[in-house]
Amino acid sequence: MDFSQVFPIFSKLTDEQQARILSVCQQSRVRAGTMLHDGSPECMGLIFVRSGQLRAYMLSEEGREITISRFFERDVCLFSASCVMPNMQFDIFITAEKDSELYILPACLYKNLMDESLAVANYSCDLISHHFSELVWLMEQIMWKKFDARLAQFLLNERLLEGTDALVITHDKIANHMGTAREVVTRMLRYFQSENMVSLTRGTVKITDAKALAAVAGEA
Repeated sequence: MDFSQVFPIFSKLTDEQQARILSVCQQSRVRAGTMLHDGSPECMGLIFVRSGQLRAYMLSEEGREITISRFFERDVCLFSASCVMPNMQFDIFITAEKDSELYILPACLYKNLMDESLAVANYSCDLISHHFSELVWLMEQIMWKKFDARLAQFLLNERLLEGTDALVITHDKIANHMGTAREVVTRMLRYFQSENMVSLTRGTVKITDAKALAAVAGEA
């Protein structure tokens, strides 16, 4: 899959703009666990996911993490290009959750394209709007949804993402995704286990009753 396939408006650019992009776009392979952006104001550029999986998260002063977005094949991450969103006032960290292949487009070039191309400007607005909507949705979940429902939904989402009922994931990692303490996750998982919705072993959460979890999550 080349860059033109992961940048959805590539065909709307002029031949000169396309050539300029291809001349500076960097291709990178990263291992799972690699820190791509450490929350600094440095503008890394836009990340286009060719394959793999990335995670964007925020970090509290106490060191507690919370996932704000995850990126999969053909997704575009704008959080690594803070200079494209100059009014963004919070620090975002980005790591590779799985071995990934990426395209990285320098922010300076992208800013020039935004000035030159209405298609790029509109696409950028849509991308910023999408990221903002994800943040608002996350805030709503934290503020208004009970933790048991949030955890049940998280497990069901992971089941769908990984294609298996046996989720290889630690309580610490779940807590990092959800912005809470490991002990809170452990207590709720043990409750789910007592209700025969999950089975717990070291480093694994096996979903044994997806319908019951869906009911806790509030799904129809």
